[in-house]
Amino acid sequence: MAGNSPWPLIHAEREALIGDLGTLTDEQWATRSLCAEWTVRDVLNHLVAGADLFAIAAAEGSVPDEKLGALMTGDNLGDDYKAAFKAASDRAIAAFSPPGTLEKTVVLPFGEMPAGVALNIAIFDVATHTWDLAKATEQSTALDADVLDAAWELAPLMLSDDYRAAGMYGQIVDVPDDAPVQDKLAAFTGRTP
Repeated sequence: MAGNSPWPLIHAEREALIGDLGTLTDEQWATRSLCAEWTVRDVLNHLVAGADLFAIAAAEGSVPDEKLGALMTGDNLGDDYKAAFKAASDRAIAAFSPPGTLEKTVVLPFGEMPAGVALNIAIFDVATHTWDLAKATEQSTALDADVLDAAWELAPLMLSDDYRAAGMYGQIVDVPDDAPVQDKLAAFTGRTP
C-alpha cells in the first residue's frame, strides 16, 4: 500500500463503486439499503460524511461540534454525488498521508484514539458500506481483496457486543466456512449475503 496508508486503496474501491452507482435510476437511489432506515443515497451520504469526519480529525485532532452536527445530519452529497464523494475521499487521503499522522492522537465522537486506530475504523466502515451499496443495487459484492482482508481482520476488534445490543449491527448470520470473505464480513455485521 502506498506510503503505508491504505487510503489510496480505499479511494480506488470507492471510485469503482461510484462507477457502478452512476447508472442508477432515481428509483434505485431511493431503494432501501441493508442499513435499517437508510436508502442507497443515505449510505453514500454517510460514507462522504465519514471520509470528511476522519479527514478533519486526522488534520486537526478533532472535529468541531458544529461541523460534526452538519456532517452527521446534513446532505453531504448535494446535486453532484460523484464530485462530493471524490472530494471527501481526496481530503481523507491527503489528511492521513503525511508521515507521523497514524501515530497522532485524534478525538472522534466515539472516543480518543491513535489516528491509526481511526483509520482501521474507516477501513471497516468503508468495506461494510461498500458491500451494502453493491448488494442493495444488485452490483457485484466482490470487493477489493486487500480491503476485504483488512476489514475482515479488523471486524472482531471493531464490532463489540455493545454495538449489537445498541442495534447498530445485527446478530451474526451463519455462512459456510468456505464462503467468500465479503460474505463472511457481511454475515459478521448482521447482514444476509
